[in-house]
Amino acid sequence: MSAPTGTPTTLVVTPMLAEHGERVRAVQAEGIATGDATFEQAPAPWPDWDAGHLADHRFVALDAATGDVLGWVAASPVSGRCVYSGVVEVSVYVAAAARGRGVGRALLDAFVASTEAGGVWTIQAGIFPENTASLALHRSAGFADVGVRRGLGLMGHGPRIGQWRDVVLLERRSTVVGI
Repeated sequence: MSAPTGTPTTLVVTPMLAEHGERVRAVQAEGIATGDATFEQAPAPWPDWDAGHLADHRFVALDAATGDVLGWVAASPVSGRCVYSGVVEVSVYVAAAARGRGVGRALLDAFVASTEAGGVWTIQAGIFPENTASLALHRSAGFADVGVRRGLGLMGHGPRIGQWRDVVLLERRSTVVGI
C-alpha cells in the first residue's frame, strides 16, 4: 500500500491482520524518525512485533478509498504475572500525512471498547513529555497523568541521542471493568 495522501473521505477502523504488517512497521518507522515516539531504534521484524502484542486488541485505521494504513493501535502486556492480566500498555502510531485528522482518537476509542470487552481494567501509556500531541490525545480519551519517570532510559537514536529521557506515565481506568 502506498503512503497516505490527502484527507481520507472515510476512515475505517478494523482489526489488524498480518497483511497489514509491513505498513504497520512503516508507520512506526515514521514515528521513530521523530525521536519522540519510543526508545526503539527501528521497528521489530513482523514475527517479533506480532509475538509482542496481544492479538485481541490491535487495530488499524484505513482510508476506505485507498486501503492505506493511516495508523494503528496495539496492546502489550505489562507483566507475565497473573495479577496483572487486566493491565496492558498501549501503543498508538499515526502516519505523518494523517496526523491531526482524528485517526489517533478513532483508534483509541476502538481500543478502549475492545479492552473493556476483554476484561482489561487499566491501560497504561508511557509518553515522552516532548510528544505533546500524543499526551493531548491520551488525555482527551480519559487517560490521567500518574507521574513522570525521570531519566528512565538513554536515547539511542534521533535528535536526542545520548540523552536520558523522561517518560510521562498515564493510565486509563475502566469504568466498566474492575474496581
